[in-house]
Amino acid sequence: MAETTPERFDPLLMAVLSRRLEAIIREMSNTVMRASRSAVITNARDMSCGILTYDHRLICVEEAMPIHVSALELTTRPITALFDDVKEGDAFFNNSPYHGVTHHADMTLCVPVFADGEPLFWVLSRSHHADVGAPEPTTYLPYAATLYQEGVHFPCVRIQENREDKADIVRIGLQKIRAPHVWYGDYRAQVGACRIGERRLKALVAHYGNETVRAFVDAWMDYGSRRAEAAIRELPAGTWRYTCSHDPIPGVAEDGIPITAEVTIEPEDGFITVDLRDNPDCVPGGVNLSEACAAGSCRIGVFYNLDPTIPHNEGSASRIRVKLRDGCVVGRPTFPAGTSVATTNVNDRLINAVQCCFAQIGAPHGLAEGGGNMSAGLGVVSGIDDRDGAPVPYVNQFCVGLSGGPGTHGHDGWLTYEAPDGGGVLVIDSIEIDEAQYSILMEERRIAMDTMGAGRWNGAPATQGAYRSLAGPVSVFYCSDGDLNPAQGVLGGAAGAPSLNRKREADGSFRTLPSFHEERLAPGEAMHYRTVAGGGYGEPTARDPAAVAEDVARGWLSIERALGVYRVALVRAANGIDIVVDEERTRLLRAWEG
Repeated sequence: MAETTPERFDPLLMAVLSRRLEAIIREMSNTVMRASRSAVITNARDMSCGILTYDHRLICVEEAMPIHVSALELTTRPITALFDDVKEGDAFFNNSPYHGVTHHADMTLCVPVFADGEPLFWVLSRSHHADVGAPEPTTYLPYAATLYQEGVHFPCVRIQENREDKADIVRIGLQKIRAPHVWYGDYRAQVGACRIGERRLKALVAHYGNETVRAFVDAWMDYGSRRAEAAIRELPAGTWRYTCSHDPIPGVAEDGIPITAEVTIEPEDGFITVDLRDNPDCVPGGVNLSEACAAGSCRIGVFYNLDPTIPHNEGSASRIRVKLRDGCVVGRPTFPAGTSVATTNVNDRLINAVQCCFAQIGAPHGLAEGGGNMSAGLGVVSGIDDRDGAPVPYVNQFCVGLSGGPGTHGHDGWLTYEAPDGGGVLVIDSIEIDEAQYSILMEERRIAMDTMGAGRWNGAPATQGAYRSLAGPVSVFYCSDGDLNPAQGVLGGAAGAPSLNRKREADGSFRTLPSFHEERLAPGEAMHYRTVAGGGYGEPTARDPAAVAEDVARGWLSIERALGVYRVALVRAANGIDIVVDEERTRLLRAWEG
C-alpha cells in the first residue's frame, strides 16, 4: 500500500490519481455541454465543474472558467452550516451571492459523495443560466441596486433527496423564469454531471481504498502548496500598487469606479498578500462584487503571474492571502446590495489591477490590462421566434465578440481571450449554431484593424461584428465597460482601442449607443459592436520588425500605423504580394526615435 504521509506519498500514484480526477471533471463538463439547452453553455462553454473534499478544500477543477472556481470553498461551506442532516442522494442548489456563489446567474448544484456511509467529497456543477426571472430579460442589471430587483434566488436549498427532484423547489424556477423548459433542461444537465461525478468518485475509492485516497488528497494539497511557495520564492520582496477605473455608470457611479490593488510579496515566507481594503464602498447598482468574486479574482490575478503548471487547489490557494472589507465594492457586500454583474465589469478591473501590480516590478514580470467585458458582442438577446408558426420565447447571452488579451513578456495577447475573468476559457460562439437555435442573422464578424495595444508584445486586437433579427423585435442588454477607459498598457506599452456599440437604423444610418443600455431592434435594424482590445507590454519600438510585418500581412495592422507607432518601414516584396521589412530605413527610423 502507498505511504500515507504527504511527504512520502508515491509520486507516480499521485500523478495517476490527479489525472483520474481531471478525467472525472472532464466527463462532468462534457455532460453539461452536451445535455444543456442554452447556447451560452453548449456553444460558449460558460460553465465549470469541480471536486472538493467534504470539509471544503478544493481538489481539482481541470479546465474551467477562472472566476467560477477560484473560491469554490465558499459555495459548499454554507451547506454544512445550514444543514445538519446531509445524506447520500441529496443535491443542493444555490445561486445566492450571499451564500458563496459568484452572482445569481451562476446557478450551482452541489452533491455530497459518500463512501462506506461516510461523506468524503463534494462534486459541483456551475452553469451560467441565460435568464433568472429578473424584471428585464437579462442576467446583467447594472442599475439593480438590490437583490430584490435581480430575479429568483435559491439561497442554498436542498433540491433533491434520494436522487429525486423536490417538486416544490423546482416549481419556483418553472414559475419564475421566462423560458422554463430551457432552465429546467440546463438544471438537469447539471444533475447528470454531478451524478456521474458521484459514481466515478465512488468507484475510485472502491478501487484504491479510503485510506489511500485520503492520503492522496493530503499529499496533493501539500504538493500544491510547495509548488506555489517555490514559485513565490523566485519573486522579489516588496509591495506594489496599481489602480484602474471602471467607466462611469449614470445614476450609479457618475465618475466611474477606481479600483486599487496592493500586492505584497514575501518570498522568504512563501506568501503573497492582496489587500483590497482601500477601495470605495458598495455602489447603488449591480456591479458590486460578491465575496466569491472578490476573493477569487485576487487569486486569479496572482495565478496569472505564476507557473501555470502549479495545481490550482487548496494548497496553492493557501499561499495567497486576501484582505477584504465589509461593505466594499470589491469586498464583502452589505446585504441586500446588488451583485448581478459581479463576475464581469468591476471584477475584470480588479483582476487587471492585481496582475498589473506584478508589472510594476519590471520586465519580465506582470501583464498589461486585458480587454474588459460585456459589449453588445456579449449581449443578452431575447425575443419571440415564430418562424415555425408557434411563438417560442428565447433568452440567451451571445458570445460572438470576445475582447483582446493583454501583452505579457514574450507573448502577444490572446485573440479569443474574452476578459480577465475567463482568461481564454470561454469559447467564441459558432455563428452557425447561434443562427440555427435563434432567429438571428450574424451579418459580420472580423478582426478590427489597428486596434491592438501596441507594445514590444502587443495586446490582442478587438473583434467587430453585427447581427439582426429574422423574426420580430429583439431586445439586447449589455454593460459595456471599456467605451471610455480602455485596457491600458504597461512598461511603455500603449492602450488597446475602446469598445463601441452602435445601432444601424432601417434607413442605413448609424447611432452610437450608451455604454449601459437596453436597445430594441425592429426588423431591418442591426446591432454593431466592437470589443475592447488588450493593452501592450513594453515599448512598441522594441517590437521585432518581422512581427510587425506579420501583423500587417494578416490584416491586423496598417502600413501607416506600422510606420508611425512601431517605426517599422514596410514594402512589397518582388512578387508584389508579400510584405517585407525595409531593414535600412527601419534601422534609421529607430535610431532617430532613440
